[in-house]
Amino acid sequence: MTASSPTPLRAALLGLGMMGRHHARILQSLAGVELVGAVDPAGDRHGAVRDPALVHPTLDALLAANPVLDLAIVALPTEEHLPVALALAEAGVHMLIEKPLAASVAEGDEIIAACARAGVRAAVGHVERFNPALLALRERLSEGLLGDVFLVATERVGPFPERVRDVGVVKDLATHDLDIVAWIGDAPISSVAAQTSHRTGRPHEDLVLVTGRLASGVPFNSVVDWLTPTKSRRTRVLGDRGMLVAETVTADLTFYENGRVTSAWDSSQALRGVSEGNATRYALARAEPLRAELEAFRDLVAGDDAAPVVTLAQGLAALRSAEAVLASAAGGETVRIAR
Repeated sequence: MTASSPTPLRAALLGLGMMGRHHARILQSLAGVELVGAVDPAGDRHGAVRDPALVHPTLDALLAANPVLDLAIVALPTEEHLPVALALAEAGVHMLIEKPLAASVAEGDEIIAACARAGVRAAVGHVERFNPALLALRERLSEGLLGDVFLVATERVGPFPERVRDVGVVKDLATHDLDIVAWIGDAPISSVAAQTSHRTGRPHEDLVLVTGRLASGVPFNSVVDWLTPTKSRRTRVLGDRGMLVAETVTADLTFYENGRVTSAWDSSQALRGVSEGNATRYALARAEPLRAELEAFRDLVAGDDAAPVVTLAQGLAALRSAEAVLASAAGGETVRIAR
């Protein structure tokens, strides 16, 4: 079965909140897919599903109304991922689970085991991997544009989102960054040292500063918070030929080249270091990342083993790194991550 097949994949959506409504919009126009049901105990408060009859209060009601279901998108609070994923696996439904994969590594392991037993295909919704700016950045790194990489740095800051109730900024947002630095750096995270802050009166952290190292030896740092009054999403990679900066909100990528300054005194040039050179802003095709992610998952379910989804193992690695960050902040020491 392909995206152009006359028999579309029957899809369900679990969760119609802030993220779920965007999934609903795309699923209802995605080639090769038919949205046949949705679940939210609070109903469709955003009016995301065109046919109100498709909205059910529980997963059991959805499955009873749709005995044949090909795939489901899980866009529920993190604490609900495990029971829902186990139920979907038992029903033989392929699933895309919004990040983080689960509330803990132990629960993530349970989900992976259940999917393996049931033989269902599953992926994790790390949508930033489908951002045009990050895709272009990674491609240029693989081409050697920067030469040796010195540093990968990310910034993900903005106001507190009312949608989040069950996790802090580390598992909700920093899982993006922990996944990005490993993906961009093409190596797993080997160690982290972190500091967190609690400023909004919630039981979970609302700011985290992470410094770490990849298994390749490349250092990284990430700044993530829910305290900044303006939204910023930035990934910076520094190398011996210059710097690439991806602004993922606008899907812009800029290359800042190291300038070439000649000097009659070699020692003077050595002390001078790098200098400012040309800046190139790339023209990128701005495809919507969430649509690209859902297209990839559709293709995976349809039988394309090479579909560029984020695997359960990759989602679990980001979650394991997030737990190491929290452990580091709690213990005040560097934590090494076993793989």
